[in-house]
Amino acid sequence: MLKREKACRIMHMFFAIGIIIVLSHTLNAEQPKPITFLHYYSSSHARLAMDKMVAVINREHPEFQVKVTGFEQEPFKVSIKAMLAGGNPPDLFTYWAGARVQLLVDAGYLEPLDDLWEQAHMHERFTPAIAQASTYNGRKYMIPLTQYYAAFFYNKHIFDEFGITVPTTWTEFLTVCQQLKAAGITPIALGSLNRWPAQFWFDYLLLRTAGSEYRQRLMTGNAAYTDPEVKHAFNLWKQLVEQGYFAPNPNVYDWFEAGKTVVHGQAAMTLMGHWIMPMFEKEGWKQQQDYDFFPFPMLDPTLPGVSVGPIDGIVISKKKNTEAATTVSGYFADIAPQQTWIQAMGSLSPNQHIAPSVYTELQQRMLNTIAETPYWAFNYDLATPDPVAQAGLDSFVKFLDHPDRYIEILHELETQANAFFRTP
Repeated sequence: MLKREKACRIMHMFFAIGIIIVLSHTLNAEQPKPITFLHYYSSSHARLAMDKMVAVINREHPEFQVKVTGFEQEPFKVSIKAMLAGGNPPDLFTYWAGARVQLLVDAGYLEPLDDLWEQAHMHERFTPAIAQASTYNGRKYMIPLTQYYAAFFYNKHIFDEFGITVPTTWTEFLTVCQQLKAAGITPIALGSLNRWPAQFWFDYLLLRTAGSEYRQRLMTGNAAYTDPEVKHAFNLWKQLVEQGYFAPNPNVYDWFEAGKTVVHGQAAMTLMGHWIMPMFEKEGWKQQQDYDFFPFPMLDPTLPGVSVGPIDGIVISKKKNTEAATTVSGYFADIAPQQTWIQAMGSLSPNQHIAPSVYTELQQRMLNTIAETPYWAFNYDLATPDPVAQAGLDSFVKFLDHPDRYIEILHELETQANAFFRTP
């Protein structure tokens, strides 16, 4: 009897050990590989949108587990550079395409993604312009995440009340401004308290008069801010300010406050990225009923069209869980996560395979406008190295306070830009 009980206990013990071993192997086999991911979408609805997007990726690819953390934009800019320099960056993080990604590439902080682009047929998902925005030093370093478009957003009730047709040329635009001012309505709202909203005026005026090739030379230090092309763009801007077409004291207000003056009928339009749309809709406005958009008017019909705006993307830290992080980065460009992001954010996807039905009619028109434009340009502070961009943004707000001093301001800016580009 005792021998039988002892044998049973031994059998139970081995059985229990077997279960533990099986469970251990099972848990180890199913344990997701952690991928750390940092982003700079700081508003509550943007963080929620990113959480939803990551949840889709984690659900569809359970062999990985993306751990997402959101930062405020300004602290993110400082923190990510410190993490990279200290050798402790996240596996993945969002970054602004253009000069800022270029800086990290040149510093050797990022992992190239050429193989992923080839294997995942990324060139079929993105237009040549978007693919170019992901290319640095001849190699792919970014997975495009979202695309923003800067255009005029206007109060449709005001335009309808005064029978105003959306302008397509600069002459028509000036006529609209004159008509609005005569009716006692400020034509243009601009809130440049944080400097960057003013850049879209310089961007478009220069691109519409000097073209994208010249503008690129200026952004890379191969042209001067004292050139006739830049002075001409500033002179056009000066004429608008001196005619009283802008709301007074634009440097006192931020872009959000300027947008609200359009909602309340104090101003008729504002030049801004389409991220202004959620604010309009939070105020109770409906697309194409209360507000609409139009592209920046043409000035020189011989120049090819250019659309302006930032492109955000996913980049991979070098020598940091590289293989898994690279695989996961590609999932952010898939249709299901992209659709989740679009629906939560109201943004535009750079993935051209997204079904039109995912977008509103206004968004579809916006995408068609972008698709019909031959060139894409990053906004100023993403197109030129950051030290020059900061000097330029300072110059734009100085100009808005003192438009008659634009020649002097441009000479000061050229001195600062030249010091950066010519320093060994």
